Amino acid sequence: MAAMASLYRRVLPSPPAVEFASEEGKRLFSEALESGTLQGFFNLISVFQTQSEPAFCGLASLSVVLNALAIDPGRQWKGPWRWFDESMLDCCEPLDKVKAEGITFSKLACLAHCAGANVRSFRADQSTIHDFRHHLVRSASSQDCHLIASYHRKPFKQTGTGHFSPIGGYHAGQDMALILDVARFKYPPHWVPLPLLWEAMNTTDDATGLLRGFMLISRHTTAPSLLYTVSCRDESWKSMAKYCMEDVPDLLKDESVDNVPALLSRLVKSLPANAGNLIKWVIEVRRKEEGGSGLSKEEEERLILKEMILEQVRDTELFRLVRELQYTKQPCCSCSYSSDDDSFTRIAASVCCQGAALLTGNLSSKDGFCCRETCFKCVQVDGDGLKTVVTGTAVSGVNEQSVDMLLPISTLETSVCNSNSSNEVVKYPSRTDILTVLLLALHPSTWVGIKDERLKAEFQSLISTGNLHDDLKREILHLRRQLHYVRSCKEEEYGDPVPQSH
Repeated sequence: MAAMASLYRRVLPSPPAVEFASEEGKRLFSEALESGTLQGFFNLISVFQTQSEPAFCGLASLSVVLNALAIDPGRQWKGPWRWFDESMLDCCEPLDKVKAEGITFSKLACLAHCAGANVRSFRADQSTIHDFRHHLVRSASSQDCHLIASYHRKPFKQTGTGHFSPIGGYHAGQDMALILDVARFKYPPHWVPLPLLWEAMNTTDDATGLLRGFMLISRHTTAPSLLYTVSCRDESWKSMAKYCMEDVPDLLKDESVDNVPALLSRLVKSLPANAGNLIKWVIEVRRKEEGGSGLSKEEEERLILKEMILEQVRDTELFRLVRELQYTKQPCCSCSYSSDDDSFTRIAASVCCQGAALLTGNLSSKDGFCCRETCFKCVQVDGDGLKTVVTGTAVSGVNEQSVDMLLPISTLETSVCNSNSSNEVVKYPSRTDILTVLLLALHPSTWVGIKDERLKAEFQSLISTGNLHDDLKREILHLRRQLHYVRSCKEEEYGDPVPQSH
């Protein structure tokens, strides 16, 4: 097979673009800086990166913006460092598929949501050039919001097709936008006329048949999630979508169900076998050799918050009812929710393999790890007693990864540290917790089909977020938003409106 011809960059077609490093580009930069419409530029350029794959322009643009906003990913990138990288942005689309095909506008917006950002997205048919200019001026005049444009290169006389890049600034006098092109191996940063950028965004993506556009990304005033997140790395979302849209409405039509335990039993027994895969725990992970004998202040504070939320889950009446269902004489066979699933050995093996996958930067490889050495241990924390840590060695082929995973344990349950029995059941990570959280996170409209008005009122009270502590309520509403956006982006019907939270 003949080798592919290599290229060293491309000559930037000018006009219409003005190269950032040219004399004219420097003049435009100086004037825009003086006018205050380059406020976000320095945060973006401080963390700027070149896309690592030809089709990773969307992932690279999002990584830059998330890091510029100082959003904490909540998990390690490499070593002890938490930092957004393209390899970590895989919750809405497998990386191999993005590498081969790129990513669509809606799925990039979904990724931003799952990463913990606040996102407002606009396709060209949902906005106007005047609206776009207004949003660009506002984002360019702020350090708290950044704009990513999805556009076609052809109007700029550039080679290639669809592309994503952050917009680093705006020159009001010349009505020009500064594109910080993440394909730096191809084109340098450059200024373009805003009307031409609008024309480039007002083009159809052949992959979806929908127009391109732009999205505004900012950070939430508080961390959107501490303990739970939606995961779309497997196909559980498909079965859950069918469950919510088809199975649940049919179940609710059954007028013979006249009490909450009976209704919960029907709902739980009908859950897809992989339902628990949709909601994941956000767990602290570190390399065993870097962990030392204690916890850092930062690790300790996060662990305390997670334990508080875990206790709040288990304080709910819904948790009590769901737990009772898990330990009846006839457990749900299709879901395999038996106490064996929560044994020390199973938890330790699963958690350590997850940790090894996180630390190697390959989240899709979790199932490729097996645990050779696994145990629970306790770490003394000043002023807060003992904390539980799963420690072990996960093996994948010839590669080994020693990991520590820090587990929040509810004080309502028997402490691992005080247990003398290797067969004792621990409730972390517990399927009962996941089931409880999943039922709380489903949108309230899911339950409108309950025929018995008394039962409907009782059940809606049981799953109402109005009865939750503020910390748990934020977690549940965050999951509810994630579920909404994940479903929308999977169906390529992504829109900005957030579902009402009740």
